Amino acid sequence: MTFEYKVVPAPTRGKKAKGLKTQADRFANALEAAINDLAADGWEYVRTDTLPAEERQGLTGRTTVFQNMLVFRRVAGAAAAASEGDAAAVSDGAAGEVAAQVAETTERAHAPALPGAEKAETRLTDKLPRFGNPLRADREKDVAAE
Repeated sequence: MTFEYKVVPAPTRGKKAKGLKTQADRFANALEAAINDLAADGWEYVRTDTLPAEERQGLTGRTTVFQNMLVFRRVAGAAAAASEGDAAAVSDGAAGEVAAQVAETTERAHAPALPGAEKAETRLTDKLPRFGNPLRADREKDVAAE
């Protein structure tokens, strides 16, 4: 079985609704709305990934920022039926097969992370400045050289 995947940016601000008072509740509402919108089109939520992206800073500089992305998937054959909105295009047998495949995939553990997602954190920490006394470091080099 083959899947097609869709990656969309996670919401960055909460969405107001009646009865939601805290920022966490509003953010959860925005996230829920984003997931439900794509679920209505046949997309199954898989996971959320944080991935590095380079952005311009000033005229010549670049900086690395991290983007939160929502990953969705659906069966490749179901894409045409979902885009047309025609439920009759999928036969009863095919609908049962798709339902069984979805149940099977939801029972399994989450899909493995995207390649390079683990490395992003280590690369960021490698670029962080090392704070300390530079004179002490020079003295330690001199002592080691003697």
